Amino acid sequence: MDICFVSNVVYPFITGGAEKRIHEIGTRLVDEGHDVTIYGRHFWDGPKEITHQGMTLRAVAPEAELYEDDHRSITEAIDFAARALPKLRVRLRRGEHDVVIASVFPYFPVLSTKLASLGTATPLVTTWHEVWGDYWDDYLGHLSPFGKLTEHVTARTPQHPIAISSITADRLAAIGPAREDIKIIPNGIDTEQIQTAPLPADGFDVLFAGRLIEHKNVDLLLDAFDAVANDYNVTLGIIGDGPERERLEAHAKTLDASDRITFLGFLEDYEDVLGHMRAANIFASPSTREGFGITYAEAMAADCVVIGSDHLDSAADEVIGDAGFLAEPTVDALSKMLSAAIRGDRPSTDPVERAQRYDWDAVADQAETAYQRAIDGSW
Repeated sequence: MDICFVSNVVYPFITGGAEKRIHEIGTRLVDEGHDVTIYGRHFWDGPKEITHQGMTLRAVAPEAELYEDDHRSITEAIDFAARALPKLRVRLRRGEHDVVIASVFPYFPVLSTKLASLGTATPLVTTWHEVWGDYWDDYLGHLSPFGKLTEHVTARTPQHPIAISSITADRLAAIGPAREDIKIIPNGIDTEQIQTAPLPADGFDVLFAGRLIEHKNVDLLLDAFDAVANDYNVTLGIIGDGPERERLEAHAKTLDASDRITFLGFLEDYEDVLGHMRAANIFASPSTREGFGITYAEAMAADCVVIGSDHLDSAADEVIGDAGFLAEPTVDALSKMLSAAIRGDRPSTDPVERAQRYDWDAVADQAETAYQRAIDGSW
């Protein structure tokens, strides 16, 4: 197959979940003998077209700022979509690619990719990481109708949709394609990398890793940890940065167990995060909005007892299964679950065994099959 991805951001020059997924799947498809091209912004040094780990990176737009006041820039997304359309259309009209895959967020590149593919035999495959729905109200405020409309239009655009979890697939089906037409291919992890990451000099009994934003509910974790810390003489490490960090650090200082809580900030080296997971006994993330929750899979591979949130907007239960625990997003429920895990309660399924299903090799195999079915018309 000759496969192309359309993504304004390209890993490892910009690090994030969606672009890392493209990189991990793409490099494995190259190893299988496929040709892979990524159309993106020019975030790398050197010429506009380079070869990176066997993949062709082709810049169709210059480097640009991705965020405005902690929100993804709408103007950047529209600009990239507009610049990518004519250049991609020329390539597709020449029949250079068998299939084109577009990551859905921030939506506009999906629409321009569809326009570029019109009149060609090249199928459009989309990857849906989340469906926001009413979350647009919190994210955009009075502009939320614009976000909802864009999401609905994108969902109803003819495509071969892939969702990263059942919860995302169900939400997508509610606004667009039929549920049976949506393939589920999860996000992945490198289990070997996780299990061989160097251990830190000082680890923590309980760990959180993620962006410090409101729906991650780190304040609940702080209060729940404070309720049990003195009984068990345990420590808590918080990895990550974000708009909530200053408030959370101030709140932690008011707690009785403040001297056992450490904010490590954003760790530049991914293996440092993995090392802390290996060193921890418990990984807790009471986030109430997770389209997948890759840190749960990483922590399971590191043999942590994982605690996620029992919430309708979180895919934690789907990712963790019986290899971890769920708690309602309240201080009382979370403190009870932390206490049980600290005492030594273990899930019925081995976390490391469960994590194997999310290894990138397995995910890439599923993606390869899906892309071929889109080409064959057997989706």
